[in-house]
Amino acid sequence: MTDDTMCSLHDKGLSLSPNLDIAIHVGSPNSEQLLEVEDEGNGLENECGQLFEIDGSELENGRDETVANSHSRESQGKDYLPPVVGMEFDTYDDSYNYYNSYAKETGFAIRVKSSWTKRNSKEKRGAVLCCNCEGFKTVKEANSHRKETRTGCLAMIRLRLVESNRWRVDEVKLEHNHSFDLERAQNSKSHKRMDSGAKRKSEPTLDVEVRTIKLYRMPVVDASGYGSSNSNEGGTSSNIIFSQSLKLKNGDAELISNYMCRSQLMNPNFFYVMDLNDDGQLRNIFWINSRSRAAYGYFGDVVAFDSTCLSNNYEIPLVAFVGVNHHGQSVLLGCGLLADETYETYIWLFRAWLTCMSGRPPQTFITNQCKAMQSAIADVFPRAHHRICLSQVVQSILGCLVQFQEYVAFQTGLNKVIYNSKTVDEFERDWDDLTQQFGIQNHEKLQAWHEEREHWAPVYSKDTFFAGISDYEKGESVVPFFKGHVHQQTSLKDFFEIYELVMQKKHKIEALDDLESRDSSPLLKTRCYYELQLSKLYTNAIFRKFQDEVVMMSSCFSITEIQASGSIVTYMVKEGQGEELGQDVTHFEVMYDKVGAEVRCVCSCFNFKGYLCRHALCILDYNAVEEIPCQYILSRWRKDFTRFYVPQLSSDSVDITNPVQCFDHLYKRAMQVVEEGMISQQHYMLAWQTFKESLNKIRLVADKIE
Repeated sequence: MTDDTMCSLHDKGLSLSPNLDIAIHVGSPNSEQLLEVEDEGNGLENECGQLFEIDGSELENGRDETVANSHSRESQGKDYLPPVVGMEFDTYDDSYNYYNSYAKETGFAIRVKSSWTKRNSKEKRGAVLCCNCEGFKTVKEANSHRKETRTGCLAMIRLRLVESNRWRVDEVKLEHNHSFDLERAQNSKSHKRMDSGAKRKSEPTLDVEVRTIKLYRMPVVDASGYGSSNSNEGGTSSNIIFSQSLKLKNGDAELISNYMCRSQLMNPNFFYVMDLNDDGQLRNIFWINSRSRAAYGYFGDVVAFDSTCLSNNYEIPLVAFVGVNHHGQSVLLGCGLLADETYETYIWLFRAWLTCMSGRPPQTFITNQCKAMQSAIADVFPRAHHRICLSQVVQSILGCLVQFQEYVAFQTGLNKVIYNSKTVDEFERDWDDLTQQFGIQNHEKLQAWHEEREHWAPVYSKDTFFAGISDYEKGESVVPFFKGHVHQQTSLKDFFEIYELVMQKKHKIEALDDLESRDSSPLLKTRCYYELQLSKLYTNAIFRKFQDEVVMMSSCFSITEIQASGSIVTYMVKEGQGEELGQDVTHFEVMYDKVGAEVRCVCSCFNFKGYLCRHALCILDYNAVEEIPCQYILSRWRKDFTRFYVPQLSSDSVDITNPVQCFDHLYKRAMQVVEEGMISQQHYMLAWQTFKESLNKIRLVADKIE
């Protein structure tokens, strides 16, 4: 592709329809299409320079010129997105109705495989919902004349009542070993029992917003019209703030336009959206490629928002949404360039990102501290667990006491309070003791951080899943996606070149690690079956971390039962930290439920890292549990789980009288074949042959009609 063929902001002759109104239903669970077009007779020409303007003035005090690309053929996803670990529901009935509705839409039926209650009580505490093709007939049933419908299907979800009195999805298996039958599923018992309101009630809460947008032509711009990009940490608004725009150099605007248009021409599932100020100048931009959109479906449970470049006044005000993949490596889930750090800017960015993710927010969202950002997160992701990056907190606290005479002693004490506290009471007591010991209990900065402790202190986040992306054990954290590649003086031109190289490098590393995990068997260090079990399931990188826990089981030298209530038993595990068992002994309280095979340690390693700790493993072994229970084996770490980085498709329910729906549906199905056809030469040949055969059949039908 030459520069002459690229669309730029300076393209002439764009013919726009002034009366074209489009409604985008952001995150709407019932929207089959992203776009509903009302055209009053004027034609629409598909030019790269045509952009959409979002009318959001009622919420953002004049921020009414957001523009999105007009080429995106992506529509909203299914009415009911596939279940993922971490989904929560208000009641058991809500969770059952959700899975039942998802099953009905997909083409299978469900039943309750098992459930358990409290001893001497009818209160339900957990359940497993499975595909009705699960298992096989018993010998008695096999002698009946009824048709065999069970296939041993493993698709299921496991639900558990958590301490917040909500129902959480703990385990998910999506793969079926049989074909779907929509007609048969509609007539199954589980779907017949659905009341008319179940579909509405069964949705897990999504952030839904309906906004009106009008077609807008982006004006010709250059660097001379752009102002500064000073941040507004407090999030207050004024006419001056609203006139902010990206600080661009001469030619940067055309560079951005060319890059976005070229990316979308090469991959129609590439998405970008621009935000213009009242003067038509570029204020913010967000973009995400096809692979990142698909990766969110696998790794979107925990997301970190990296605003290092924006907060530290880099030449490019870059922000990035980052997850962690099945090898524990950072994976990009979207990028943006922002003019400032105001509440309105973050509201715009988070809504744009959430729209790309079909209105499905992350379970945990980790950011730096910023009051404006925190307010925006509360409004856009109200159900997400928002946490502040712990390393930033520690650096901030130590930074304001760097001249302190007893700095080293205070640093040691602070680390002990943060990382060694096992309970909230212990943290609060040790924090008070520390500040009083050094006479800094009235220090303004320390008091401010203490007020925010529920957002950063590990002891307050033990019920929050982090998938290893947190630094809640000293020295552990996921490296920022662009670290080492983007520096203080990196220009926008250099960044777009770096961006492509970094993405290619990351994809290559992931592919090589996939190959290594699939084709090699890790060296075992113990005779513990738990180690052998996960060596066959987990990627090498995650297995090695789990293996360290297995090896450290030998340091746990004493197990004492301290409390029993029905099937739930609480144990105290002693762990020796030194070379001798009696040296530096630490006590860990571990709860074990014999009925549900649930184990929970006070260190909360499973929530922080995504695998069981040595203390929990010792209790399982103590209770003669031969294998790690399935709810503690996460699909996000598995090496035998094939991940196709193609966007989620919408429902197969298409109004064939609507040409827009028909085109959108056929286009995305074809794109899925294209994406998966590029996996190998065999995949390519099969896809190509299938395309040829399909086209010949369509032409035969067309000839008969004529």
